[in-house]
Parts: sequence; C-alpha cells; structure tokens
Amino acid sequence: MTDREAIRQGDDSDPGRLADLIARASRILVFTGAGVSTASGIPDYRGPHGVWTTRTSVLYEDFLRSDAARRRYWQEKLEDREQFGDARPNAVHHAVVDLERAGRLEMVVTQNVDGLHAAAGTSPRRLVEVHGTTREVECQRCGARSDPAPHFARFAATGEPPRCDCGGYLKPATVSFGQDLRPGDLARALAAADRCDFAVALGSTLSVQPAASIPRHRQPGSHRPRSSRRGVPPHRRRRRRDLPGRGEGSAGTALKGAAA
Repeated sequence: MTDREAIRQGDDSDPGRLADLIARASRILVFTGAGVSTASGIPDYRGPHGVWTTRTSVLYEDFLRSDAARRRYWQEKLEDREQFGDARPNAVHHAVVDLERAGRLEMVVTQNVDGLHAAAGTSPRRLVEVHGTTREVECQRCGARSDPAPHFARFAATGEPPRCDCGGYLKPATVSFGQDLRPGDLARALAAADRCDFAVALGSTLSVQPAASIPRHRQPGSHRPRSSRRGVPPHRRRRRRDLPGRGEGSAGTALKGAAA
C-alpha cells in the first residue's frame, strides 16, 4: 500500500492516527470555517452566541434595490468592524503558513471573510476565500476594489451608504446571501481538491453549499483524497463551543504538530 492509499483509506477516529495521516501527506488541502476564527475573538454564526442569534441577513437583491437595506447592511458591518476589526491570526492560521513554507500545502480554502489567513502570511496563490473578504470594498457596478477605511469613516459620519465614483453601490467584497460565488474562486478550489492527497476541514459544519462540497470533491475517474472532519464533532451540528481549543479541535492540533 502506498502512502497515498494509506492516507485515503486511514481511520481518523483516533487523534494519533489523524496526526500520522497529516504528517504523511504531501499536498494538503485545508478547509476552514468560522470555528477557526473564534480563537481570534470573532464570533461564529450558528452557535449559542453566534451572529444569527441577534441578526437576520440582508439579502443581496434587497441590498441592490433598497436604500434602507443598504443602510442597515453598512451599519451592521460598521459595528462588526468596530468590535472585531483588530482581530489577529491565531495558532491555526500560523500553522497553515508553516505548512506552506514546508512545501506541503496545496491550498487553503476558507469560508471566512475576516482575512486572517492572508494576514497570517498565506500567499495569494495558496488561498481561496470562497465567500470573499472584508479587507476590501467592491463596487457592484464596475468591480473596482478599494481600502474600506475611508468608506466606513464616511458612513460613520454621514449615515449614507457609500457609492463608487462610477455611481455603483459599494459593499465589502464578501458574498452576501443570494449572491453567487465567484466562478474563478470556486474553480480554483475544486482544482486544488482534485490535486490534494489529504483534505482536512477545521471549524466548519460543512453545511453551507456549494462551498461545503469542496473538501470531498473529485473529478470522475480521479482518486478521492483522504478527508477528515475531526475539527467538527458530529454533535456540533448547531454548536461550536464544544470544539477543543476554541475551534481548532484535534485536527487543528495535529495540523500544528505536522507544521512544527
């Protein structure tokens, strides 16, 4: 049995075995969700203290057609920025960077929009932010991107949702509910899933599609990579607080050990 076969067929119910599988992989796809960033002080979405316990999301179509919806959207994002804008990468983000430096990282695919993988030092060619990023603002008409700071400052001062010089509506460069994923990002993520020999999901319930299908994706005729969800215990479908290490779980611990 080759190492690749062992990695695909191994049992990840034993944390020690999981650490061994990660240590033996050479092209690792790391898929991360909100649970990874809780250790940086950013709340998740569906936990007992998550974002969706106090808010309902602004749909993309409502953002485009309603000034009131745009104003509510920007107010919520301003509150988030004031509360979590100083968040810094944690040990898992840095472990992923170490894995890249060791030449063993195929790709990081993240559902998170906080930009912490990029802030930790993951290179753009090894990073797919499938739901976008709050580190930039994007025009919904011309696609121009810019630094969010002056736009938030202007909104805080005037209460008016900002617009681009072209007249288009501006919003953080994230994928809102009802907005399509960027085809290029999804294509890069799926191609990386085909190339990897091990996929590990950290801090995600793997319930939000289509991103959740990425760790187990394969093209017809290709080998399915070995995949672990040790960062997401079965009993944590609606809760994130059970995760050891505030979101990193045994997979996160194993990942840090492999990158050391």
